[in-house]
Amino acid sequence: MFTGIIAAIGSVVGLEPRDGDVRLTINAGNLGLSDLNLGDSVACNGACLTAVELTQNGFIADVSVETLNLTTINHWLVGSPINLEKAMQATDRFGGHIVSGHVDGVGEVLSLKGDARSWRFRIKAPANIAKYIAHKGSITVDGTSLTVNLVEGSEFELNIVPHTMSHTVMGTYKEGTKVNLEVDLVSRYLERLLLGDKAADQRN
Repeated sequence: MFTGIIAAIGSVVGLEPRDGDVRLTINAGNLGLSDLNLGDSVACNGACLTAVELTQNGFIADVSVETLNLTTINHWLVGSPINLEKAMQATDRFGGHIVSGHVDGVGEVLSLKGDARSWRFRIKAPANIAKYIAHKGSITVDGTSLTVNLVEGSEFELNIVPHTMSHTVMGTYKEGTKVNLEVDLVSRYLERLLLGDKAADQRN
């Protein structure tokens, strides 16, 4: 479980294809590795990955075909910057919102423009998750917990303050950038709950 508060910007230093999936080597930047152990989870641009090996400056993680198909990881290159957050502990501050690290789909940055000292981003979400995005609700974009300011169909807008621009990969975004999206966990469970007994008959 994560909070969506980015702890560091890391980078991809290795991409090794392995029988259809990929092994990643990540430089963790200023994340802090003293409490990172084998098997721990790290959100990488919002995708929860397991550290299968620790390196001097980061960690190595295996990425399944499922994750490659549902995230932007299949577009990453050596040198790509990535948002990093270690899994939260029970004693941590809950600064963002409940983030599972399970990416729901890939969105696209449609536009960005200055708004006083902040930036306003417009992002298009996949049609199948648009119903979970609500005005003033929470959404995770590349692992960052954000508030939705406007919703129009499958498009939504975000207002990004200078701190977020400089401490996450959002500062590298441009029109056409693909981003990992995770909708509010509560909305997904609520939809399932409202099905009642009919939930047992649903087949995707």
